[in-house]
Amino acid sequence: MAVVSRTLEPDPTGAEQTEPAVAREPGLSHPISAGVVTALVGFTSSFAVVLTGLRAVGASPTEAASGLMALCVTQAIGMLWLSRHYRIPITLAWSTPGAALLAGTGLVVGGWPAAVGAFIVVGLAVTLTGLWPRLGRLIAAIPTPLAQAMLAGVLLPLCLAPVTAFRDSPAAVAPVVLVWLILLRFSRRWAVPAAFAAAAVVIGISIAFGDGSLDTSALAPTLDLTAPHWTWQALVGIAIPLYIVTMASQNIPGTAVMSSFGYRVPWKSAMTVTGIGTVIGAPAGGHAINLAAISAALAAAPSAHPDPKRRWVAAFTAGCSYLVLALCSAALAALVVAAPQGVVEAVAGLALLATLGASLAAAVADEADREAAVLTFLIAASGVDILGIGSAFWALVAGLVFRLVVRGVRPRTRTP
Repeated sequence: MAVVSRTLEPDPTGAEQTEPAVAREPGLSHPISAGVVTALVGFTSSFAVVLTGLRAVGASPTEAASGLMALCVTQAIGMLWLSRHYRIPITLAWSTPGAALLAGTGLVVGGWPAAVGAFIVVGLAVTLTGLWPRLGRLIAAIPTPLAQAMLAGVLLPLCLAPVTAFRDSPAAVAPVVLVWLILLRFSRRWAVPAAFAAAAVVIGISIAFGDGSLDTSALAPTLDLTAPHWTWQALVGIAIPLYIVTMASQNIPGTAVMSSFGYRVPWKSAMTVTGIGTVIGAPAGGHAINLAAISAALAAAPSAHPDPKRRWVAAFTAGCSYLVLALCSAALAALVVAAPQGVVEAVAGLALLATLGASLAAAVADEADREAAVLTFLIAASGVDILGIGSAFWALVAGLVFRLVVRGVRPRTRTP
């Protein structure tokens, strides 16, 4: 604890006296502001990806807005309980890689109700992972290069969107890209939120000049419930890849991020809360919630508060902030619908560039698995649809088979 000296009144001899004074630690304003920033960055940097993914698997604009609100509410409640109960800064998020996976998968047999049924299965699988450690070990046994290559292949078409959008609508997309590029130079975490702010200005100008219209009747937040339906194509093409991506790209890295700041995530409770939250939010359109990975550092780092025991306030505040942001979900979804062609897709692509880079780096890091990872990446990026099942599933299957044939089954060594 820092100690400073302050001067007292001089004594009768004229000598100065000093007395140690304890410097005040920052109050709760630091973790509260960190929590607000965590929520704002997490929401604005990827909500366009969520809306894009939900619309791709068959959700109407109203159902996609409902899904966005359900994700905000369920993860907010999860954060409030976990952070308050365990007094550690556990932050939750929606599965951004999972939303990107949905965008690449597209419609499946059974349409939107089948996608909702797949979301429920994902929530049940995540809950089971927390209750049955062997399932978690099975997921961890999937080679990281293949899982990351599958994710990179799914992300590639989305990350190409800014390029094609700029070609088709340069006047509308150029300001978005320019703002994003400038903010990357000065404040990387605010680059995507600033890009969306620029997109909002472009959308507003488009509406003002009569090139688009904003449906004012859709601005009020509403929950649109869908009765789930289950098809084997949706279970294989959506549920399995979504579960794997959520675990490998969010939950497992999320625990590593927290560990780097000295926190041990209560695995069973975290998986149970996020799994049940996913099940509850699925009929309203929420695809999956999970441990935060990238944004977790905003609440768990020393910048949130010098005392690690008080940083849980940041996660708690982030939960409260998400409840407020949930009220904005319908208005933002309506704004996205009114956007000129390619503008929102450009923002989503820019938001996923960093994730694509990290996935590609992890996919080719191990030379022994490089060929299998490249094959997985190419099949996932191809977008092929076989038997009504999307490319993500076939990419992972092909990569695992290739790896098994080339490398064989290695005997497991026992550690003393």
